[in-house]
Amino acid sequence: MYTSGPSHLHNDSPPLPSPPPPPPPPPPPPPPFALDSYEYSTLTTGIPVNYSNQYNSPISTPPPPPPSPPAVNSHLSPVPWSTGLCDCFSDCSNCCLTCWCPCVSFGRIAEIVDRGSTSCGVSGALYTVILCLTGWSCLYSCFYRSKLRGQYFLEESPCADCCIHCWCEGCALCQEYRELQNRGFDLSIGWQGNMERHRRSGGVDVTPVEPQGMTR
Repeated sequence: MYTSGPSHLHNDSPPLPSPPPPPPPPPPPPPPFALDSYEYSTLTTGIPVNYSNQYNSPISTPPPPPPSPPAVNSHLSPVPWSTGLCDCFSDCSNCCLTCWCPCVSFGRIAEIVDRGSTSCGVSGALYTVILCLTGWSCLYSCFYRSKLRGQYFLEESPCADCCIHCWCEGCALCQEYRELQNRGFDLSIGWQGNMERHRRSGGVDVTPVEPQGMTR
């Protein structure tokens, strides 16, 4: 005999099992190129996860380059003149020649400084023409003082070359004349005569050397 009442209260069948949970998603594949792990995981999943220990091998940084040697100053230091600007009376013959005929002293200086490319007569005549026409031959002679200093690395003292020749033209010519004499030149025989004398005597070469990158 059946008891009245709801049918579900008398259901003796076992309950149905719950469905299994879904499997976890597979990890993202390694990046095909060198990309920061934080950036890669953020771009692919939207979650900042660090996968550096799983996929990114440590990148070895190259060693730093060796320290470079200190720069060496290639400019030669200027040397003082062998005689002073006011030592004109140390060579009386040159002092008298420069006082009475400055064109001759300048012509001899220019021939040695130019290494024979110009003669004493041509340089002296040009000096005289400039002196007679303009009175500013010192602007021509100061160029050779600068050229002489460049050949022998001499100091620009006591002031600029143009100032020395404008204010003390005679003293400047005497100093340059004595400087070449003290370096082994006989200015009275010219460049070719000095080279011939050097070849015969086999002495020390007195030819000036052009400086490399010398600055004033």
